[in-house]
Amino acid sequence: MQTSDLRIALFSGNYNYTRDGANQALNRLVASLLGRNAQVRVYSPTVAEPAFEPTGDLVSLPSVGFPFGRGEYRFPTGLNAKIRRDLSRFQPNVVHLSSPDVASHAALRWAQDHDIPILASVHTRFETYPRYYKMGFLEPLVVRLLRRFYNRCDALVAPSQSMIDELLAMDMHDDISLWSRGVDRTVFSSEKRDLEWRRSLGLGDDEVAVVFLGRLVMEKGLDVFAETIVQLRKRQVPHKVLVIGDGPARGWFEDNLPGGIFAGFKTGAKLGEALASGDVFFNPSITETFGNVTLEAMACGLPVVAAGATGASSLVNDGVTGRLVPPGDSAAFAEAIGPYCTDPALRMSHGGAGEARSREYSWEAINQVVADTYCRLIEDRRALQRAEAGEAEAA
Repeated sequence: MQTSDLRIALFSGNYNYTRDGANQALNRLVASLLGRNAQVRVYSPTVAEPAFEPTGDLVSLPSVGFPFGRGEYRFPTGLNAKIRRDLSRFQPNVVHLSSPDVASHAALRWAQDHDIPILASVHTRFETYPRYYKMGFLEPLVVRLLRRFYNRCDALVAPSQSMIDELLAMDMHDDISLWSRGVDRTVFSSEKRDLEWRRSLGLGDDEVAVVFLGRLVMEKGLDVFAETIVQLRKRQVPHKVLVIGDGPARGWFEDNLPGGIFAGFKTGAKLGEALASGDVFFNPSITETFGNVTLEAMACGLPVVAAGATGASSLVNDGVTGRLVPPGDSAAFAEAIGPYCTDPALRMSHGGAGEARSREYSWEAINQVVADTYCRLIEDRRALQRAEAGEAEAA
């Protein structure tokens, strides 16, 4: 089977209305598939003014605003009759589910009813989210719900070997392929460093900027980041803090990072310039399955200090391109960041090693893995159907 034979129905909880690493990967995947003459139809909630234009055909799913102060996200409420008719007209030969929400559960049942293979992609550690909203007691329940959802699919893809290992350990599935992530080297490179931009923010040429990049939401480990900066200040380690991004927890972060430089949301070339203009990248999050921002920081020549959790542990070579630290240990994070703030040679050595490693991540080769997985699942399903037809004839 060829990629051009594919007809993919892709379900996403957020395809383009708010920019994040997951939907950037999905849009790149769709672009790659369309470039190989596959047919793709995307089903996702939509808004009047999305963060960016979608790649491919996008069908709006019925949805409502997400609760708990996260109204920037939409919660799909299922598949209505109009969506089901659209699916029937499109006649997909594979269904791709990228978020375990209500619509994806309904799409899973629809695909099973029509004997269509199902691939699920894992983009975030949903089971860890309750602990950031004082509801950690719900984590075992979320794990059970995820296990039930994923095991009803035919296969999974995940963006890092460390995430695959976690999924296997949690018995989420036994057929999991690696769908890694790439980096756009025309945007992210050490050559994009802009001293004038730094100066405009009050950063001296010789001052070391510890960078946070991402949406400002608590599940990104903002509390650990802030406490680590407190530890650095107690140790009198010379540094500045540069925050790139925005989000609902910005007020909390500003209150807990006095003196921090908040550059706001950036995208495209401006994002590459801002990131390359930092000096040390600090990522305390444990919710990522890959960590696009970690790879982007490496491509910009920044040493990375990150939590030794899924995603970062597959990217950062401890002691070579940065440091991996036990999650949540702010004192250990400060201990790891300190030498980069005082030793320019170490900073340059580890940053250069990270930039060299980032060159291994090519989007085209990475996305072909997903196309190959689609084809395998379809061929396996057809073989099973032929075998069942033969048994029926023999009976």
